[in-house]
This record gives sequence, structure tokens and C-alpha cells, in this order.
Amino acid sequence: MLAMVLRAVGASLVPEERPDPEPGPGEVRVRVEACAVCRTDLHLIDGELPQAVYPVVPGHEVVGTVEAAGAGVAAPRPGARVGVPWLGHACGACPYCKGGRENLCDAAGFTGCTRDGGFASHLLAEAAFTVPLDPALDPVATAPLLCAGLIGWRTLRMAGEAGTVGLYGFGAAAHIVAQICRWEGRRVLALTRPGDRAAQDFARALGAEWAGGSDEAPPVPLDAALIFAPDGALVPAALAAVAKGGRVVCGGIHMSDIPAFPYARLWGERALLSVANLTRADAHGFFAMAPRAGIRTRTRTYPLIRANEAVADHRAGILTGAAVLVP
Repeated sequence: MLAMVLRAVGASLVPEERPDPEPGPGEVRVRVEACAVCRTDLHLIDGELPQAVYPVVPGHEVVGTVEAAGAGVAAPRPGARVGVPWLGHACGACPYCKGGRENLCDAAGFTGCTRDGGFASHLLAEAAFTVPLDPALDPVATAPLLCAGLIGWRTLRMAGEAGTVGLYGFGAAAHIVAQICRWEGRRVLALTRPGDRAAQDFARALGAEWAGGSDEAPPVPLDAALIFAPDGALVPAALAAVAKGGRVVCGGIHMSDIPAFPYARLWGERALLSVANLTRADAHGFFAMAPRAGIRTRTRTYPLIRANEAVADHRAGILTGAAVLVP
């Protein structure tokens, strides 16, 4: 198998030839068909995830086919198409897991962070944490749904019944969330990097009724603001944009420091929330909804060996949609 390995913080990914891994009890070996590049992968490379283990193979938006199953695995069986998302393990015994919040488990494991991920031709995954997928799905188009889609979905759910939603940062997650919002009958406003006309045009093409820079005030008060860009300065800006009783939900795993802001921006029963990881229930709910909502992803494919180029393009912000590696 071929794997693109991150050996240390700040290093370039290095190709390595390895033997195909053998699944242990409860595991499956997945032949990777596509793996999207996520902003979390950039945080991993930059050393911004304290839970990370190096060296590691990044990648947690994986679509592939099960090749082999270890002892005790009843499903999925070889030949099944599955997704392998960020959450790769939870203890199942702690109060969080027992309460349906396995995303907060203190003993959780993460694909492409604490265990090798999908920037490879093959990977091992705990069978219980794979996501069953329709074999008719396009692997490339589906790969971004495994994190951008799932985290976007959880972020939107935490916004409650908000009718007017502002999306701060219009990348892989927001371009999926915008489609869900329109399907649900919500108003969408997009706030991009100042001057990023391509992203603003893209947002309008996906149904945003207004698109502008994050340094602008939206033309109407927001019921909820979803922040997908890792810029802490957007938090007080979003609080200023939401109406009383509104919610600001931070959808990223890492964000720069939030600057001080006057209490008046939070007052009025505004709420500031964060999203941590995802649950298997999120995945089942999202993939049941996605076909009905008619979600379409925008992607650019790269051969696996050009993973560093895909990462660089993502970092430069030149993509509309998601970069996807194809072994």
C-alpha cells in the first residue's frame, strides 16, 4: 500500500510503501477510493491539535470498499462501501457515551490524527465506527460529506430553528450547509474573506440571497451565525450581527484567540456555542437526509501522490469546494 505520512509538525507529507495492514478484532481494512482534504488536516500539520500522534497518515473524509474483516465483525462485510469519518473510536462506557454524546468522550480516537487515516491506498478502521454508504454513490462527490457535511450538519442543528442564517467562511462545509438551508426553507447570507468575489459568486449560485465580506454588516439581522473559518475575530462580529435571542455556533476544531468584546454584544440572550467532533447518530441522520435535500458537492481531484499540492491549494484558499485525493 501507499501512504502519505506526516512525520512531524510542519513537515511535508512523504510517500511510503507499506505492507497492506491486517485487521485486528473488530476492525476492517478499507481500500480507499477517495479522501477529501479538510481544514483539520491543516491544523494537524501546523501542530494545533494537542491530541495528535506523530508520525501519522492524515485524512478523515474517506470513502472506500471493505477488503477484509477481523474477528468478531458481523458488518460491514467485504465488498461493502463505507465512509470512515473523524470519530474513529469511543469508549462506550463513560457518561458522555452512555448519554448519547460520544463526541465528547475523553478516550475518543480520531481518524488521521490519533490513528492513520485516508491519505493512503488502504487504512484500518473500527468496524463499528464506519458509515454504511450506498454503493451507487460517487466516491469523489461523497468524500467531503464525511466531515464538511457531518460537521456542517451538526453545526446547523445547534442553530435550532433559525430562519435567517449567516455563514462565515464559505468553503467545503458552508457550501453544503447552504444547500441544506435552502432545502429547509431558511434564508442564507454568506460572509466570506473580504474581496473574495469568487466565493461570493459561488454562494449566490447555491442560493444565498446576499454575499459579502466578513468585514461588512449583513443587510438584515441574523437568527444564527455559523462560523467555519478559524478566525476568532469573527466571533464578536457574528455576535454583533445576530438579533436578540440569536445563536453563534463555531463549527471548527481550532480557532485563533477570540478578542475581547463588550458584554453588550452577548447580552440580549444571545448564545455562543461550539461543535466538537460528531456522533454516529449524526452520520446516520445526515446520510438519510442528503439524498432528499439533493446535496451536490464541488470538488477538485488530485492523485494521492500530489497530496502536498492539494494541501497547499486548500491553505491558499483558491478552491471553491473541496480538494479530494484519489489513489
